[in-house]
Amino acid sequence: MTTVPQSRPKKPLRLGTRRSPLAMAQAEEARARLCAAQGWPLDAVEIVPVTASGDKVQDRPLAEIGGKALWTKELDAWLLEGEIDFAVHSAKDVETIRPAGIAFAAVLPREDVRDVLVGAASLASLPAGARVGTSAPRRAAQVLHARPDCSVVPIRGNVATRLAKLASGEADATLLALAGLNRLGQADAGTPLAAEDWLPAPGQGAIAIECRAGNAETLACLSAIDHAPSRHALLAERALLAALGGNCHSAIGVLTLAEGESLHMRAALFSPDGRARCDGEVRFAAGDGQGPESLAADLLARAAPEIRALFTGS
Repeated sequence: MTTVPQSRPKKPLRLGTRRSPLAMAQAEEARARLCAAQGWPLDAVEIVPVTASGDKVQDRPLAEIGGKALWTKELDAWLLEGEIDFAVHSAKDVETIRPAGIAFAAVLPREDVRDVLVGAASLASLPAGARVGTSAPRRAAQVLHARPDCSVVPIRGNVATRLAKLASGEADATLLALAGLNRLGQADAGTPLAAEDWLPAPGQGAIAIECRAGNAETLACLSAIDHAPSRHALLAERALLAALGGNCHSAIGVLTLAEGESLHMRAALFSPDGRARCDGEVRFAAGDGQGPESLAADLLARAAPEIRALFTGS
């Protein structure tokens, strides 16, 4: 969307973010893009960090302590109370159902969606019985589907924490998002896995910016940095999640590619132990939510009972 640059705000706009190094890097990127688009100096936007609940608890999987809301609830409260003007999130960490008073104002150009395997050159090269560290149901299920001889051990924390746990021998290998590594300048940390074979998480690689739904001025301001192709892909993946009705234990992988004015979406659902897998794909016009909904219905109709048990459908 093309917008006319706005005059510098009378006081700095407040951009809320988690305190983790990756979240701060994403906030810096969002600030730089917005200020460049509006012709403002960087100090026209103030970055306001918060320690999210998900960052405070590192010894248990998110699914056991509250799910994705642990990444967003503090920023949601600040946003709704007017303590900040907008917030930046890793889109894959934003729960599917959002508060009515909060709106997606912009999606930045999506980064590489692939996962990276750290500790081995490939899944096939892992030694028999290798311990793979991850607390993500999708990653755990895909590991066990590809290598049922391996075991999954829980590892949580930011990139540096997980790499340190790997170095200390808590696991033989781990998996990280290439987008995060790129944004932290650590792209050489491991081996990228082909997205066609190892499906990414919904929303992976995308940065979502939210503001209060009724704040027309901020919505208009942020529209200057909205990347339509990335928004279309992200909203399609979120529509798939909504139609599936999954929970924090559901293992879902999805890859959405642009084909002209259309999107090609491939998705797979897994049982927690990785033994059962159900794949499907669909092509639809960008902005058409019925395409993802039809794929969700098809996947749930064909999925094994142990997979369907983790979804409610819509």
